[in-house]
Amino acid sequence: MALQLGQEAIAFSLPGVDDQTYSLADYADKEAVAVIFSCNHCPYVRAWEDRMVQIQAEYASRGVQLVAINANDAQKYPDDSPASMRVRAEEKEFNFPYLYDESQETARAYGAERTPEVFLFGKDGTLKYHGAIDDNYEEPDAVNENYLRDALDAVLAGDTPKTAATPPVGCTIKWKPE
Repeated sequence: MALQLGQEAIAFSLPGVDDQTYSLADYADKEAVAVIFSCNHCPYVRAWEDRMVQIQAEYASRGVQLVAINANDAQKYPDDSPASMRVRAEEKEFNFPYLYDESQETARAYGAERTPEVFLFGKDGTLKYHGAIDDNYEEPDAVNENYLRDALDAVLAGDTPKTAATPPVGCTIKWKPE
């Protein structure tokens, strides 16, 4: 089961595509942290990637940090390997860390099921929003509900997001055999 609203973020320490290790504690000074389970091959992720980059660019100065985590089984899905992640991050000019959860422990701890799937935490480290980035992965110009942006605005204003949870939309995480 996924983390519930109000629950605390679960610590992680994972390698990034830049050969650095990142942990949740690195962002303790941030006003909000959006942990987004992601990958390379999923068409939903690919449709939302540019919006993820835009959100990070627009909200960074307000103390927001996006962190993308790929937990897919790279044996069965080679496009999601760390080497391919590095290429994708460079191609798309990711302005946020892109981490690899090889053991899948972080994804399991969060209860993530989809890519992309957003877990937004406030300054206090508790879950404020969980779900999709917005309501239209296919057409950025046709978005009516900017769930993540609206939640960020609320959290940064010290308010509770009007919409605190939406169904995550995307591909399923590709789990390793048990």
